[in-house]
Amino acid sequence: MSAPAPLWRQRPELFEAPARVLASGPEGVVLDAPIFYPRGGGQPGDTGVIEWAGGAARVADTLKGAGRDESLLILEPGAPVPAPGAEVMQRLDAERRLGHMRVHTALHLLSVVIPLPVTGGQIAADRGRLDFDMPEAPEDRDALEARLRELVAQDHPVTETWISDEELAANPGLVKTMSVRPPVGAGRVRLIRIGPAEAPIDLQPCGGTHVARTGLIGGVRLGKIEKKGRRNRRVHLHLEP
Repeated sequence: MSAPAPLWRQRPELFEAPARVLASGPEGVVLDAPIFYPRGGGQPGDTGVIEWAGGAARVADTLKGAGRDESLLILEPGAPVPAPGAEVMQRLDAERRLGHMRVHTALHLLSVVIPLPVTGGQIAADRGRLDFDMPEAPEDRDALEARLRELVAQDHPVTETWISDEELAANPGLVKTMSVRPPVGAGRVRLIRIGPAEAPIDLQPCGGTHVARTGLIGGVRLGKIEKKGRRNRRVHLHLEP
């Protein structure tokens, strides 16, 4: 029987939850039910605090651990370390994580508005960017921004589904990123779907956290569009208060 999915994947909206320490030491802390997302796919690792009887520590970053779906919590230098078996309360820096979720979903919509291969990307709590294989600059930037805002306002559901490695290999068009390939080898790949199952507006492999509906992205605007090499252009996106 496979291990349960980490809480950051099952319940990305959960910013506080109990857990038990599986392993701990100078390299970090591993929990049995982490809500801390490990850095990857352009999305930063979560930060926050863990608290236990007689102690508390600040989580400065979260990395991928040695095991599949394992989050390795990196504590601030000099922080106390809970013992294996200790019961802890996890508390994320909620506004930061929510910002990552809003930006990540908005970037998926940006890849719909600009249907070109993606060569890179980065996520922050209030902004993000995608690099596109785009030899020429867009003719109408305002129209792109208007279409992006329209997709947000339509409040499409954001859900996940899974396909086998073989199904992904048979449908290479699902992969929009040229520089990073989705992880395969475990037998299945997670897809993020935006829109109804029968007619999604976007469907692509993704391991990150997202809001449950596009309306939760809130206000969004396009920033500058920079030329990055002969064929690449970087499109910046900003959340609005």
